[in-house]
Amino acid sequence: MTIPVPIPARAPERTLRDPLAQRRLGWLVLALVLCWPMLQLAEFNPAALFAPGNLSVMSGFLAGFFPPSTEPEFLKLLQKATLETVAMATAGTALAFVIAAPLAFITTRALSVSRIGPGPGRVRSVVVRQAGRSVLMVLRAIPEIVWALIFVRALGLGPAAGVLALAITYGGMLGKVYSEILESTDTRPARALLEGGSGRVAALLYGLLPNTGQELASYTVYRWECAVRASVVMGFVGAGGLGQLMDQSMKMLAGGEASSILLVFLALVLFADMLSTLLRKLLA
Repeated sequence: MTIPVPIPARAPERTLRDPLAQRRLGWLVLALVLCWPMLQLAEFNPAALFAPGNLSVMSGFLAGFFPPSTEPEFLKLLQKATLETVAMATAGTALAFVIAAPLAFITTRALSVSRIGPGPGRVRSVVVRQAGRSVLMVLRAIPEIVWALIFVRALGLGPAAGVLALAITYGGMLGKVYSEILESTDTRPARALLEGGSGRVAALLYGLLPNTGQELASYTVYRWECAVRASVVMGFVGAGGLGQLMDQSMKMLAGGEASSILLVFLALVLFADMLSTLLRKLLA
Protein backbone atom coordinates (compact mmCIF):
# COMPACT_ATOMS: atom_id res chain seq x y z
CA MET A 1 0.00 0.00 0.00
CA THR A 2 1.44 3.31 -1.10
CA ILE A 3 1.33 6.05 1.45
CA PRO A 4 0.79 9.44 -0.22
CA VAL A 5 3.46 11.94 0.56
CA PRO A 6 2.05 15.34 1.33
CA ILE A 7 3.28 18.06 -0.99
CA PRO A 8 4.34 21.14 0.92
CA ALA A 9 2.50 24.26 0.03
CA ARG A 10 4.46 26.64 -2.19
CA ALA A 11 5.41 29.83 -0.61
CA PRO A 12 3.90 32.82 -2.34
CA GLU A 13 6.27 34.38 -4.85
CA ARG A 14 7.73 37.63 -3.64
CA THR A 15 8.32 40.30 -6.20
CA LEU A 16 11.77 41.83 -6.03
CA ARG A 17 11.71 45.55 -5.44
CA ASP A 18 14.47 48.06 -5.51
CA PRO A 19 14.84 49.36 -1.95
CA LEU A 20 16.17 52.67 -3.30
CA ALA A 21 13.46 53.14 -5.90
CA GLN A 22 11.62 55.85 -3.96
CA ARG A 23 14.84 57.71 -3.26
CA ARG A 24 15.86 57.62 -6.94
CA LEU A 25 12.39 58.75 -7.95
CA GLY A 26 12.61 61.63 -5.51
CA TRP A 27 15.99 62.73 -6.90
CA LEU A 28 14.60 62.50 -10.44
CA VAL A 29 11.62 64.69 -9.57
CA LEU A 30 13.92 67.17 -7.85
CA ALA A 31 16.20 67.30 -10.90
CA LEU A 32 13.23 67.95 -13.18
CA VAL A 33 11.97 70.70 -10.89
CA LEU A 34 15.38 72.37 -10.92
CA CYS A 35 15.94 71.94 -14.67
CA TRP A 36 12.55 73.24 -15.77
CA PRO A 37 13.30 76.94 -15.01
CA MET A 38 16.63 76.54 -16.82
CA LEU A 39 14.86 75.21 -19.90
CA GLN A 40 12.45 78.12 -19.77
CA LEU A 41 15.27 80.66 -19.51
CA ALA A 42 17.02 78.99 -22.44
CA GLU A 43 13.79 79.24 -24.47
CA PHE A 44 13.95 75.52 -25.17
CA ASN A 45 11.03 74.61 -27.41
CA PRO A 46 11.62 71.48 -29.53
CA ALA A 47 8.14 71.71 -31.02
CA ALA A 48 9.25 74.77 -33.02
CA LEU A 49 11.53 72.55 -35.10
CA PHE A 50 8.55 70.64 -36.45
CA ALA A 51 6.50 73.65 -37.48
CA PRO A 52 5.62 73.46 -41.23
CA GLY A 53 7.45 76.65 -42.13
CA ASN A 54 10.60 75.71 -40.21
CA LEU A 55 10.72 72.22 -41.68
CA SER A 56 10.58 73.57 -45.22
CA VAL A 57 13.34 76.08 -44.50
CA MET A 58 15.61 73.44 -42.95
CA SER A 59 14.98 70.92 -45.72
CA GLY A 60 15.76 73.54 -48.36
CA PHE A 61 18.96 74.52 -46.56
CA LEU A 62 20.12 70.90 -46.20
CA ALA A 63 19.30 70.12 -49.81
CA GLY A 64 21.94 72.64 -50.88
CA PHE A 65 24.64 70.48 -49.26
CA PHE A 66 24.24 67.71 -51.84
CA PRO A 67 26.16 66.65 -53.74
CA PRO A 68 29.55 67.47 -52.15
CA SER A 69 31.81 69.63 -54.28
CA THR A 70 34.58 67.81 -56.17
CA GLU A 71 35.95 70.65 -58.28
CA PRO A 72 39.75 70.40 -58.67
CA GLU A 73 40.42 73.99 -57.62
CA PHE A 74 38.31 73.64 -54.50
CA LEU A 75 39.91 70.30 -53.62
CA LYS A 76 43.34 71.97 -53.71
CA LEU A 77 42.11 74.63 -51.31
CA LEU A 78 40.52 71.93 -49.17
CA GLN A 79 43.78 69.96 -49.01
CA LYS A 80 45.74 73.04 -47.95
CA ALA A 81 43.15 74.01 -45.35
CA THR A 82 43.10 70.45 -43.98
CA LEU A 83 46.86 70.46 -43.53
CA GLU A 84 46.65 73.84 -41.81
CA THR A 85 43.95 72.57 -39.46
CA VAL A 86 45.86 69.41 -38.56
CA ALA A 87 49.06 71.41 -38.06
CA MET A 88 47.20 74.00 -35.96
CA ALA A 89 45.56 71.36 -33.77
CA THR A 90 48.77 69.34 -33.37
CA ALA A 91 51.01 72.32 -32.62
CA GLY A 92 48.42 73.84 -30.28
CA THR A 93 47.96 70.56 -28.39
CA ALA A 94 51.73 70.05 -28.17
CA LEU A 95 52.24 73.52 -26.71
CA ALA A 96 49.28 72.93 -24.39
CA PHE A 97 50.97 69.77 -23.14
CA VAL A 98 54.16 71.73 -22.49
CA ILE A 99 52.11 74.15 -20.38
CA ALA A 100 49.95 71.52 -18.69
CA ALA A 101 52.55 68.90 -17.72
CA PRO A 102 54.57 71.02 -15.25
CA LEU A 103 51.43 72.64 -13.82
CA ALA A 104 49.82 69.23 -13.30
CA PHE A 105 53.05 68.03 -11.67
CA ILE A 106 52.93 70.97 -9.26
CA THR A 107 49.23 70.72 -8.42
CA THR A 108 49.00 66.93 -7.90
CA ARG A 109 48.69 66.38 -4.14
CA ALA A 110 49.78 62.76 -4.40
CA LEU A 111 53.27 63.98 -5.37
CA SER A 112 53.56 66.44 -2.50
CA VAL A 113 56.42 65.54 -0.17
CA SER A 114 54.90 67.70 2.57
CA ARG A 115 51.96 65.25 2.86
CA ILE A 116 54.28 62.62 4.33
CA GLY A 117 54.64 64.53 7.57
CA PRO A 118 55.33 67.92 9.10
CA GLY A 119 58.32 69.75 7.74
CA PRO A 120 59.71 73.19 7.01
CA GLY A 121 58.45 73.25 3.41
CA ARG A 122 54.82 72.47 4.10
CA VAL A 123 53.52 76.04 3.84
CA ARG A 124 55.56 76.71 0.71
CA SER A 125 54.21 73.53 -0.89
CA VAL A 126 50.61 74.57 -0.23
CA VAL A 127 51.22 78.07 -1.61
CA VAL A 128 52.88 76.74 -4.79
CA ARG A 129 50.12 74.18 -5.33
CA GLN A 130 47.36 76.76 -4.91
CA ALA A 131 49.18 79.17 -7.22
CA GLY A 132 49.42 76.46 -9.87
CA ARG A 133 45.71 75.73 -9.57
CA SER A 134 44.92 79.42 -9.90
CA VAL A 135 46.97 79.61 -13.09
CA LEU A 136 45.13 76.59 -14.52
CA MET A 137 41.78 78.17 -13.63
CA VAL A 138 42.66 81.43 -15.39
CA LEU A 139 43.94 79.63 -18.50
CA ARG A 140 40.85 77.52 -19.00
CA ALA A 141 38.37 80.22 -17.96
CA ILE A 142 38.93 82.32 -21.09
CA PRO A 143 37.56 80.62 -24.25
CA GLU A 144 39.92 79.97 -27.13
CA ILE A 145 37.82 82.18 -29.42
CA VAL A 146 38.68 85.20 -27.26
CA TRP A 147 42.39 84.41 -27.41
CA ALA A 148 42.07 83.91 -31.18
CA LEU A 149 40.55 87.38 -31.57
CA ILE A 150 43.41 88.88 -29.56
CA PHE A 151 46.16 87.06 -31.47
CA VAL A 152 44.60 87.76 -34.87
CA ARG A 153 44.86 91.45 -34.03
CA ALA A 154 48.49 91.01 -32.98
CA LEU A 155 49.75 88.48 -35.56
CA GLY A 156 47.33 88.97 -38.44
CA LEU A 157 45.22 86.39 -40.24
CA GLY A 158 46.50 82.82 -40.28
CA PRO A 159 46.84 79.65 -38.21
CA ALA A 160 49.51 81.09 -35.88
CA ALA A 161 46.81 82.88 -33.89
CA GLY A 162 44.86 79.63 -33.60
CA VAL A 163 47.92 77.74 -32.35
CA LEU A 164 48.51 80.18 -29.50
CA ALA A 165 44.80 80.33 -28.62
CA LEU A 166 44.60 76.54 -28.40
CA ALA A 167 47.84 76.32 -26.44
CA ILE A 168 46.66 78.68 -23.71
CA THR A 169 43.10 77.42 -23.23
CA TYR A 170 43.84 73.73 -23.70
CA GLY A 171 46.90 74.03 -21.48
CA GLY A 172 44.60 74.90 -18.60
CA MET A 173 42.17 72.10 -19.46
CA LEU A 174 44.85 69.45 -19.85
CA GLY A 175 46.61 70.48 -16.64
CA LYS A 176 43.39 70.33 -14.64
CA VAL A 177 42.36 66.91 -15.96
CA TYR A 178 45.90 65.49 -15.73
CA SER A 179 46.01 66.41 -12.06
CA GLU A 180 42.61 64.84 -11.39
CA ILE A 181 43.52 61.65 -13.22
CA LEU A 182 46.77 61.30 -11.28
CA GLU A 183 44.98 61.85 -7.97
CA SER A 184 42.09 59.49 -8.75
CA THR A 185 44.32 56.44 -9.17
CA ASP A 186 45.92 54.33 -6.45
CA THR A 187 48.46 56.71 -4.91
CA ARG A 188 49.99 54.20 -2.48
CA PRO A 189 52.93 53.26 -4.76
CA ALA A 190 53.87 56.92 -5.18
CA ARG A 191 53.53 57.53 -1.44
CA ALA A 192 55.71 54.51 -0.67
CA LEU A 193 58.39 55.81 -3.02
CA LEU A 194 58.29 59.27 -1.44
CA GLU A 195 58.48 57.81 2.05
CA GLY A 196 61.46 55.73 0.96
CA GLY A 197 63.37 58.85 -0.05
CA SER A 198 62.60 58.83 -3.77
CA GLY A 199 62.20 62.05 -5.72
CA ARG A 200 58.90 63.38 -7.02
CA VAL A 201 59.79 62.67 -10.65
CA ALA A 202 60.54 59.03 -9.86
CA ALA A 203 57.30 58.78 -7.87
CA LEU A 204 55.44 60.10 -10.91
CA LEU A 205 57.14 57.82 -13.43
CA TYR A 206 57.05 54.61 -11.38
CA GLY A 207 54.19 55.19 -8.97
CA LEU A 208 51.43 56.95 -10.92
CA LEU A 209 52.03 56.75 -14.66
CA PRO A 210 51.87 52.92 -14.94
CA ASN A 211 48.23 53.04 -13.78
CA THR A 212 47.19 56.22 -15.57
CA GLY A 213 49.13 56.16 -18.85
CA GLN A 214 46.22 54.83 -20.90
CA GLU A 215 43.75 57.38 -19.58
CA LEU A 216 46.19 60.27 -19.95
CA ALA A 217 47.00 59.34 -23.55
CA SER A 218 43.33 58.83 -24.42
CA TYR A 219 42.34 62.21 -22.99
CA THR A 220 45.22 63.94 -24.80
CA VAL A 221 44.07 62.50 -28.13
CA TYR A 222 40.51 63.53 -27.29
CA ARG A 223 41.73 67.08 -26.69
CA TRP A 224 43.48 66.99 -30.07
CA GLU A 225 40.15 66.00 -31.61
CA CYS A 226 38.49 68.91 -29.79
CA ALA A 227 41.23 71.21 -31.12
CA VAL A 228 40.37 70.15 -34.67
CA ARG A 229 36.72 71.03 -34.05
CA ALA A 230 37.63 74.28 -32.29
CA SER A 231 39.57 75.37 -35.37
CA VAL A 232 36.21 75.71 -37.16
CA VAL A 233 35.04 78.40 -34.77
CA MET A 234 38.40 80.16 -34.73
CA GLY A 235 38.50 80.08 -38.52
CA PHE A 236 35.44 82.34 -38.56
CA VAL A 237 37.54 85.07 -36.93
CA GLY A 238 40.47 84.65 -39.32
CA ALA A 239 42.57 81.95 -37.65
CA GLY A 240 42.91 79.97 -40.89
CA GLY A 241 42.34 76.29 -41.59
CA LEU A 242 39.13 74.55 -42.48
CA GLY A 243 37.12 77.00 -40.42
CA GLN A 244 38.11 79.95 -42.57
CA LEU A 245 37.35 77.96 -45.72
CA MET A 246 33.98 76.99 -44.23
CA ASP A 247 33.26 80.65 -43.50
CA GLN A 248 33.96 81.60 -47.12
CA SER A 249 31.81 78.75 -48.47
CA MET A 250 28.87 79.60 -46.22
CA LYS A 251 29.03 83.29 -47.16
CA MET A 252 28.89 82.34 -50.85
CA LEU A 253 26.03 79.88 -50.13
CA ALA A 254 28.17 77.07 -51.58
CA GLY A 255 26.53 74.15 -49.78
CA GLY A 256 28.44 71.52 -51.75
CA GLU A 257 31.77 72.96 -50.61
CA ALA A 258 30.55 73.08 -47.01
CA SER A 259 29.47 69.44 -47.30
CA SER A 260 32.95 68.42 -48.49
CA ILE A 261 34.50 70.26 -45.56
CA LEU A 262 32.19 68.46 -43.12
CA LEU A 263 33.18 65.12 -44.62
CA VAL A 264 36.83 65.97 -44.01
CA PHE A 265 36.00 66.80 -40.40
CA LEU A 266 34.29 63.44 -40.05
CA ALA A 267 37.39 61.70 -41.40
CA LEU A 268 39.61 63.56 -38.93
CA VAL A 269 37.39 62.55 -36.01
CA LEU A 270 37.46 58.90 -37.11
CA PHE A 271 41.25 59.12 -37.36
CA ALA A 272 41.42 60.51 -33.81
CA ASP A 273 39.30 57.59 -32.54
CA MET A 274 41.57 55.08 -34.25
CA LEU A 275 44.67 56.79 -32.86
CA SER A 276 43.23 56.76 -29.34
CA THR A 277 42.44 53.05 -29.60
CA LEU A 278 45.93 52.29 -30.90
CA LEU A 279 47.61 54.22 -28.10
CA ARG A 280 45.53 52.45 -25.46
CA LYS A 281 46.56 49.09 -26.87
CA LEU A 282 50.22 50.06 -26.96
CA LEU A 283 50.13 51.29 -23.37
CA ALA A 284 48.15 48.29 -22.08
